[in-house]
Amino acid sequence: MRVLLVGATGRLGAAVGGALKGRGHQVVTVGRTAGDIRADVADPEQAARVFSEVGDLDAVASAAGDVPYKRIVDMTPEDYLRAYRGKVAAQVELVRQGTRHVAERGSFTLIAGVLNRDPIVTGSAAAMVNGAVESFVRAAAIEIAPQRINAVSPTVFTESMAEYGALFPGVTPVDVDQAAAAYVRSIEGAETGQVFLVQ
Repeated sequence: MRVLLVGATGRLGAAVGGALKGRGHQVVTVGRTAGDIRADVADPEQAARVFSEVGDLDAVASAAGDVPYKRIVDMTPEDYLRAYRGKVAAQVELVRQGTRHVAERGSFTLIAGVLNRDPIVTGSAAAMVNGAVESFVRAAAIEIAPQRINAVSPTVFTESMAEYGALFPGVTPVDVDQAAAAYVRSIEGAETGQVFLVQ
């Protein structure tokens, strides 16, 4: 398959790209500062340029999402809007425009996360946008069929515990490769409208 991967240089994106390439798929990477194509897909014009450059696709996968972590009393209205733009608007735009470029039975795989189910202090923006991504996936699945759409929702990664472990007391982390396997399941499988929990 030919897969467009957004956020390929991050920890999760690198694992997803490696897993897909290891299974023989052609991966075209997109990022704001690195990748085969440089673009901020939250900008509709830049997203359109990406799809015009990349051509026909079998799947689109997103492993990127920029969200601020602060206590609610320290959050500003712009912080919440930044979270929306960074993790919801960007992924919605991939689907909105991508349906015209992805194969009839192709797929979209978006990134959500655990915090809308298991919140942490400083995680209100992440909880908000994760819930929005999951809701969008369920709604989009009934509109874009036979194209498919799913979300991957991992807990904290083992590889990230040095940076974020203090925010997740008592939480058992998962290896990033487990989340990458969920992307493979979404892309190669037949399910749609699902949120694949990795926890």
